[in-house]
Amino acid sequence: MSRTVRAVLGAARRGLFPWAPQPMPPMGGPGPLRWLPQLAVGAVVVFTAVSATEDIPMRAVGILHAALLLLALRRPLPAWWLSLAMLPVFSLHAPFGPYMGWAWAVHAGLLFLVALRNPPPVMVATVLLSAALLLGLHVAGGGIGPWYFTAIVLALFALVVAAATGVRGTREVRARLAEQEAALAQERAHRTVLEERARIARELHDVVAHHMSVISIQADAAPYRVADPPAELVAALADIRAGALEGLTELRRLLGVLRSEDRPGGGAPEAPQPTLERLDDLLAGVRAAGLDVTAVVSGARRPLPEGAELSAYRIVQEALSNTLRHAPGATARVELTYTPAALRLRIRNGPGTAAPQPSPGAGHGLLGMRERAAMLGGELSAGATPDGGYLVTALLPVTDAPAARTDEERTA
Repeated sequence: MSRTVRAVLGAARRGLFPWAPQPMPPMGGPGPLRWLPQLAVGAVVVFTAVSATEDIPMRAVGILHAALLLLALRRPLPAWWLSLAMLPVFSLHAPFGPYMGWAWAVHAGLLFLVALRNPPPVMVATVLLSAALLLGLHVAGGGIGPWYFTAIVLALFALVVAAATGVRGTREVRARLAEQEAALAQERAHRTVLEERARIARELHDVVAHHMSVISIQADAAPYRVADPPAELVAALADIRAGALEGLTELRRLLGVLRSEDRPGGGAPEAPQPTLERLDDLLAGVRAAGLDVTAVVSGARRPLPEGAELSAYRIVQEALSNTLRHAPGATARVELTYTPAALRLRIRNGPGTAAPQPSPGAGHGLLGMRERAAMLGGELSAGATPDGGYLVTALLPVTDAPAARTDEERTA
């Protein structure tokens, strides 16, 4: 006997005596249809117990045998073993003669339920043992009847096993599809995060490049602001300028790679990145698109780090765009609160007055807003309001460093 055959027989032998239950899973679908298989088995048991056992004197035994189908919904193999033990009793005891056809039909149903929830070696073993018992009883003259009855039962065994194999295969295919869809959704979400980060990196290029240029210019001009600077200082400032220029070159090269994905020519757009100074233009644009929006600014308005200015502008822009898409006819309110250490944003819209139109696109603007806030070490939350509207709040930590840096630039 080959090693493969021994392995299969060993797996079948271990699988024929399970200790853990094997409950029948509900069918996919809405509401009560999920439990349709269990209801169908229950209906078969009731019909068999009422009609198939009325002509036998020991009716309770026949009802008990039919009820094994209910047991098989949770423990199919123990139910199959009990049926296998009861079949010789039905065959060898003459009063059970009228029930013989039903008994083998019930046993075929048990084989179907076993095959649904057990691996192929166990399924093959149960079919072979059932067929061996049938043929053994027939040869021994155990009241099985003519050969055509045995052939019909064997064909019934083959039919139910084929049906169970088909159902099980369909279920496995659906499970694999569900796993693939879940993996695809996870991969899509991961790709969306990367795309948003790349887009943010492209937008922040101007901010970083500006500061690198300032470092280079100041390092180049510093020796001329001091009379007879030491040679060591001049050399150190020259190294600083060279490092800044090299970093700026590498930054532009990296930006070219990022932008080449979206622009066939690989060129960078010439327009500067927007800041909160252009907030009024943004509000005018969305008003022209049909959104009734108001803006309120609290605290001392001042220049912020360019990354914070850009992120705040984009968050407001995305929140108002979402309002236009998903809540037509709504009113919106934009609140900016300046504090010494942070900028607070609050964009709220009421419920829409018309049904939103289908909107193309990936629908990951909220993810981009979260990425922008997280990049600055801030927080962003978004969710529906009790009145049917939507609220976006963001806290962006800021410092007053840009103002001091601007003074230095003017001095230089």
